[in-house]
Amino acid sequence: MQISQQLSHAACSQPFSHLGPIHNKDSLIIRVWRPDAKSITLTWPSAASINDVVLTLNTKTGVFEGEAPTIAEKYVYTVVVSVSAVGQRGNDQGDANLGVNTYRYIDPYQFQEQAYHAVHYIDAAPENLYHQAGAQLVCTDKENMSATRFCVYAPNATAVSVIGDFNQWDGRLHPMQKTSLGFWVLIIPAVGEGERYKYQIKDAQGFELPHKADPVGFSAEQYPSHASKIFDHSRYTWQDSEWMAARNADKYHQPMSIYEVHLGSWKKPENNSEQRYLTYKELGEQLIPYVKDMGYTHIELLPVSEFPFDGSWGYQPVGMFSPTSRFGDPDDFKQFVDRCHQAGVGVIIDWVPAHFPEDGHGLARFDGSHVYEYEDPRKGWHPDWNSCIYDFGKQTVRQFLVANALFWLDKFHIDGLRVDAVASMLYLDYSRNEGEWIPNVDGGNENYEAISLLRWMNEEVYKHYPDAMTIAEESTSFPKVSRPVFDGGLGFGFKWNMGWMHDSLHYISKDPAYRHYHHGDITFSMVYAFDENFVLPISHDEVVHGKGSLIGKMPGDEWQQAANLRCYAGFMYGHPGKKLSFMGNEIGQSREWNHDSGLDWHLLQYEKHKGIQALYKALNRLYASTPALHELDHEHQGFQWIDHGNAEQSIVSFVRYSKDKQQQVYVVSNFTPVPRTHFRLGVKQNSRLRLALNTDSQLFWGSDYATIEHVSSEPVAWNDCKESVEITLPPLATLFYVTE
Repeated sequence: MQISQQLSHAACSQPFSHLGPIHNKDSLIIRVWRPDAKSITLTWPSAASINDVVLTLNTKTGVFEGEAPTIAEKYVYTVVVSVSAVGQRGNDQGDANLGVNTYRYIDPYQFQEQAYHAVHYIDAAPENLYHQAGAQLVCTDKENMSATRFCVYAPNATAVSVIGDFNQWDGRLHPMQKTSLGFWVLIIPAVGEGERYKYQIKDAQGFELPHKADPVGFSAEQYPSHASKIFDHSRYTWQDSEWMAARNADKYHQPMSIYEVHLGSWKKPENNSEQRYLTYKELGEQLIPYVKDMGYTHIELLPVSEFPFDGSWGYQPVGMFSPTSRFGDPDDFKQFVDRCHQAGVGVIIDWVPAHFPEDGHGLARFDGSHVYEYEDPRKGWHPDWNSCIYDFGKQTVRQFLVANALFWLDKFHIDGLRVDAVASMLYLDYSRNEGEWIPNVDGGNENYEAISLLRWMNEEVYKHYPDAMTIAEESTSFPKVSRPVFDGGLGFGFKWNMGWMHDSLHYISKDPAYRHYHHGDITFSMVYAFDENFVLPISHDEVVHGKGSLIGKMPGDEWQQAANLRCYAGFMYGHPGKKLSFMGNEIGQSREWNHDSGLDWHLLQYEKHKGIQALYKALNRLYASTPALHELDHEHQGFQWIDHGNAEQSIVSFVRYSKDKQQQVYVVSNFTPVPRTHFRLGVKQNSRLRLALNTDSQLFWGSDYATIEHVSSEPVAWNDCKESVEITLPPLATLFYVTE
C-alpha cells in the first residue's frame, strides 16, 4: 500500500519516515499530508530570515512536499492550508484573519526526537509509566511551545491515531509513530488541558476497533462518550503538609476505625429534582465533618477509578488512572482528600487489580489482541463477574498495575489501598469447576504470577511510601498475607478478617435461645487472631444482594434487634483488630443498602436510631482514647480470655492490655436478653475497675438496667484468677471496665 493510501485509510504506522522534516544532503525536505488541502504553505514566524515555502503536491504519494534550508530545523514552522470549499477543515486552530477557506496549525511531525523520548525510560521504574505514557502536557524542545505528548501501548496494532475535538475525530490527521517497545507516540502542539481525545486503533489484520479511551488517561467523561480528557496534575496546591509529615508508618499500634463509604449513595442533595450526586466539594463540606464528629480515624471509599456502570459500585473499573468524573474533576478529588487530611482523617481507597470489564472503549482486546488480559479464558475470564482477568505474567501489565498503585499515593496523597478480591487472584481455580482452569507448572492451583505481582506491588508501595498502607480483602487461609515479602509473605500491611465477620454474623443472627449451640462461632476467631494483622470488617458486601441491613440480621422484636446490634458493636470494638463498618450501620439503617438512593437519614428523628448512632460515636472515642483497646491489636500480649467457655449463659469475657501493661480493659458481652446479677468475673490482679461504656445505657436507647459503675476486686479465685469482682450484666449488652 502506497504512503498516500496508508494515510488516507488511517493505516500508517511510521509517519515519522514520511512526514515532517527529512534531511536531504544540504537541505531539508518537509512533507505534509492533509486530505482537504488545495495548497499548503510553510511559514517560520520566529525566524524572519527564513522565507515561506510553498509545498507542491507529489502526485505519486499524495503528500505535499517542499525544500527548506537546514537552518530551518532549529525553528518551529507553521502549516498554512488553503482548502477548496468551506467546512472542509482538518485541525483548525482559529485564525480568522486568514479567511474562511484557510486555516493553520503547527506540524506535529517536526518533533520526532522529542516524541521518541517518552518511551526511553518507561520500563526503568514502574512509576515512569504515568510520568511518560498517556497524555502528558509538555513544552516543545524548539521554542518552548505548549503541547501534549501522547503515548499509548498497543504492540500488535497496525496503526494508531489520536482523535479528538481538535481534529474533528478524524483518524487520518494524526497518525502516531510505532516504536520498538510497542508504544505509539506523537506530540501535538497547541492541544492542551481539557481537550477530549481517544485512540483510533487498527488490529493486526487492519480492521478498525471501537475507539479506545486512554489506559493511562488522567480524566474521563461519562456515558455516552467515555472520552479521555487531558489534565494537568501539576496545578493543584496541597495544604496537608502537616498531616503528611505526621503520618505514622507504624499503623499497628495506632487506633484505626474506618468508615466505609459509597460516595454516590451516602447522601443525596436536598430537593434533588435533577437526580444528581453530591460533588466532591459538597461531600467535603458534609461527609468529612460527619466522619470527624463520629470519631472515625479513616474513610474508605469504594473504588473511585473511573467506571462505566453505576451498578458495579466501581468494582468494574476502566479508567484506572482517573478519579470518576461523576462527582467532579481530579482536582476536586484532590481537594476532598486534602480536606480530609486537614481534618485529621485518613483516606483509603478500594483498588481493583483483579479484573476489568469488557466495555468496548476499555482495556479488553485493546489492540485487537489480549494486551492486558490472559488469552486463554480458563485464566483470562472471571465467571463470577463476567470480566477479564489481567495477565499477571506480562511485564507490561505488571508495570501498569504497580504504577497505578503508586499513582494514587503520589498524585492524590492517598493513605492506603484496600486491594479487592485478592483470593480470586491467588487461586487459578477460584470459582471454577474441574476442567475449567489450568494448573500451574507444579500442578497446583496457586497463581504464581499473581502472587509475584502482589509482592512486587507491596514492596514498591512501602519502599516509596512507608507511611502508607495496603490492606488485602482475602477470604481464604492463604498464609502470611500481611507478613513482609522477605519473610515469605505477600507483603500487605493488613488483611480483612473475613472469617471473624462470617462467624460472628452467623452467631448474632441466631435467636438468643439457641446461641449456646453456636458458641464456638463467637470465640473461634481468637484461635488465629494474631496470625495476620487483621481488620474486622462489617462491609458493604454484608448489606446487599438480599442479605438485608445489619440491624435486620438481628433477631427479636424492635428493642431486641437494637440491643443485639449494640451488643455486637461493643464486642467488635473490644475484639483485637482494627475496625471497619459500612455507612448506614451506625444509624441502624433498616432497609438493605441501595446504591441508587441515599441513606435513610430521616431515621435519626427516632430515639432508637439516634441511640445507635450515639453508641458508635462513643465506641470510636473510647477505642481511640484507650491504649489497651488498640496498641496491641496484633500481638498475643494484648489479649487474654477470662472465660470463653460460658456457652450455657452465652457470655464471653476477656481482657485487653496496653503496651506498657499499665492499663487493662475488661470486656464482657451478654448475648442473651437475661440480665445477670451478682455475676462474678475473674481479674488478673488486685485492682479497681471503672465502667467506661455500657451498650445498654439509656444514652444509646438501652434499657439502662442497673449496673455497677465502680468495683474493687476481692481475693476470691474465679476464672483461673486469684482475684475477682462481682458485677451486674444488663440484657443483650457489652460492658467495658477499665482499671483505675
